Amino acid sequence: MQIVRDIDTEIGEDSPPERVVAWMLNRFAGRRLVVTTAFGMEGCALIDMIARHGVPVPVLYLDTGFLFPETLQLRDRLARRYPHLSFENRGTSLTPEAQETLYGPELWARDPDTCCNLRKVDPMRRALGDVDVWVTGLTRSQSPSRAGLRVVEWDWKYQLLGVHPLATWDRNRVWEYVQQHGVPYNELHGRGYPTLGCTHCTLPVAGNVTGEYTREGRWRGMEKNECGLHQIVGKAS
Repeated sequence: MQIVRDIDTEIGEDSPPERVVAWMLNRFAGRRLVVTTAFGMEGCALIDMIARHGVPVPVLYLDTGFLFPETLQLRDRLARRYPHLSFENRGTSLTPEAQETLYGPELWARDPDTCCNLRKVDPMRRALGDVDVWVTGLTRSQSPSRAGLRVVEWDWKYQLLGVHPLATWDRNRVWEYVQQHGVPYNELHGRGYPTLGCTHCTLPVAGNVTGEYTREGRWRGMEKNECGLHQIVGKAS
């Protein structure tokens, strides 16, 4: 992709996340740039880095209707701390009750892929429909499917430019940043939850500590460890 090749001359894969953030806010000024987050620790660190520049960047999230109360409380804390950022819910209008009427009870247990498509993938596709640059808190260390993640790459699934400033960091480095800067984070991380998703599909991991990342607690007992939002990120550029 020519635009990615051109950008490769401007920012390197080993650039610190703070430098990537400063570069992208300048490089794409005037373009439709958004950040998305599920309010995990990486997303909180990224939001803090962006907020330090004083630019009113939209922060999009998906309220699936099944989020932990602690996740929604964290959203409110972040919105108060960074009032110049606009936190926008782009979740589905399909209520849990309507979903049960249409698809039957506990769809997440019977057909988790369809549930994720209805409550995450399809709403995200709509949210990104008019976006030029999609900024995420993904890192290469999060899962094998993300090991090839580049700092800047073309996202073929959503047909836009993806920027992943934290790509080279692991959870320990993110945790250091959060502690150093006093960034709000989900209190469930301290209760054995390395990642945060929907209540039905997220369980604590025995022995997990705040600075460790694993997806072991997601969709436990199923042949699934991704919701489908980011599965092909990093496979082409």
